[in-house]
Amino acid sequence: MATQDQQQDAMQAAGDTGTDPAVILAAGSVVLSWFFFYARGDKEQGLFVGLWPPTILAFASYFEQTKMSDMVERATGGDTLVGRVERMVQSRTE
Repeated sequence: MATQDQQQDAMQAAGDTGTDPAVILAAGSVVLSWFFFYARGDKEQGLFVGLWPPTILAFASYFEQTKMSDMVERATGGDTLVGRVERMVQSRTE
């Protein structure tokens, strides 16, 4: 029963990822890049727009990691490994 719940959770996560605005924007910029490069023949603009998807996805990844880090800190009461190491370093310098 647990594996079925895990499979449903995985399917939900995959569906959420596919409809994530950052993924849609990145895919749209790839299509726009192809349009400029091949249909209009403007290779420079096509290459410029083609650089957008990695940047969009990098920002989305950063914000997602920040959100997950905040959730972990709230769940553990701020007592993470990094927090403990920082407190140890501060206590040794005082």
